[in-house]
Amino acid sequence: MRKAIAVGKKEFRQIARDRRTLAIMLLVPVGFLLLFGYALNFDVKNVSMAVQDRDNSSESRALVSAFLNSGYFRLAGTVRGNEQLHRLMDRGRAAVVLVIPENTGRALRRGEMAPVQVILDGVDSTTGVAVLGYSLSIVRSVSNQLLLEQGAPVPGVPPVAVEPRVWYNPELRSALFLVPGLIGFIGMITAAVSTALSVVREKERGTWEQVRMAPINTVSYIVGKTIPYLGVSIASSMGIILAAMVLFDLPMRGSWLALLLATTLFLLAALGMGLLVSTVAESQLVAFQIVLILAFLPTFLLSGFIFPIQNMPAVIQAITYIVPARYFLVALRGIVLKGVGIGAFWVQLVALAAFTTVVLGLASARLARERG
Repeated sequence: MRKAIAVGKKEFRQIARDRRTLAIMLLVPVGFLLLFGYALNFDVKNVSMAVQDRDNSSESRALVSAFLNSGYFRLAGTVRGNEQLHRLMDRGRAAVVLVIPENTGRALRRGEMAPVQVILDGVDSTTGVAVLGYSLSIVRSVSNQLLLEQGAPVPGVPPVAVEPRVWYNPELRSALFLVPGLIGFIGMITAAVSTALSVVREKERGTWEQVRMAPINTVSYIVGKTIPYLGVSIASSMGIILAAMVLFDLPMRGSWLALLLATTLFLLAALGMGLLVSTVAESQLVAFQIVLILAFLPTFLLSGFIFPIQNMPAVIQAITYIVPARYFLVALRGIVLKGVGIGAFWVQLVALAAFTTVVLGLASARLARERG
C-alpha cells in the first residue's frame, strides 16, 4: 500500500509540474460541457426569411406576421423583384422566401383558394425539412383563423395553399449538406496537425539549435515550412472533392478557379494555426492536444458543419467569427451547390485572408523571439 501511495505522490508531483497538461485536464472537460451543451442544438429557430408581398393586403400582412411571430423565423428583408430574391438566396442571406401573389386577400374574402409560395434553400436539408413543416403548420393556422373571423366553417382543405419550391438541393439530400462540411473538417485537421508537428519535431530531435544558428530570417523559414504542406494539402483537398463527386454525387455548379482560391486561403489559415501551435508546444503530444482543442472541436461544433450557428446563444455565435471553417463552408457550399461567383462570398474570403495574416504574423513573431 505504501508503494502505491508513493507512486501516487510521484505522479501527482509530475502532473503539478506540467502546467499545460494540468490545464488541459481541468479546463477541457468544462469547455466540452459548455460547447456541447450550448452548440449541440437540433432545434431550428431564427431562420432568416425574406418576404415578397405582391398583394399588400391585411390578409397578406397577417400571414407574414404569423411567420415572424412564430419564433421560428426572423425577417431578413423584403424583396420587390426576382433578381433581388435570387441575390438573397445565392448569398445565403435568406434561407426561405415567402411569396404572396397578387389578389390573395381578395380571393380569401371571396372564399376561394389562394396559393402562396415558400421557396427554401435546400443546401441545409435538415433545416429545409423542418422549415417546410413549420410553414405548412403556420399557413394552416392562419387559414383557419381567417375563416373563423369571417364566420365560415373550417373546411378540410385550407383556403391558403402552400406551393413549396426547394432550390439548390430539390431532393433535400443530407449528403449534399454534410459532405462540404466534411471536406472543410478534414482539410482543417490534416493541415493544422501537419505543420503543428513540424517545428516541434525539430525540437525533439535536437535540430532546433541548428535552425536558430542558421543564416535565414524568420519569414523565410515560415514560408519554407508552409509551402510544401500547402501543396500537399491542396492536392489532398481536391482529391477529397473529386471523390465526393464520384461517391456522393456532389455537384460542381461554380468555378473551379473560385474553388481553388477559397480552398487555398482556408488551408493557409489552417497551416498558420498549426505553425502558431508549434511555437508554443514543446512536444508532439502537446502540439496534437492543442490542435485538437483549437482546430478539431471548433470546426466540428462552431462552423455550421452540422449545427446551425443561428440556433446558438449570442456569446457562442460571437466565438464562431474566429473559426476559419465558418467562412470556408459558406464559400464552398456556394460554389459547388449554388454555382455563385466570388462576388457572393467575397466577405468570407477577406475574413480568411485576415485570419491567415494574423496567425502567420503571430507565428513569425514567436519564432523570431525563440531564435533570438
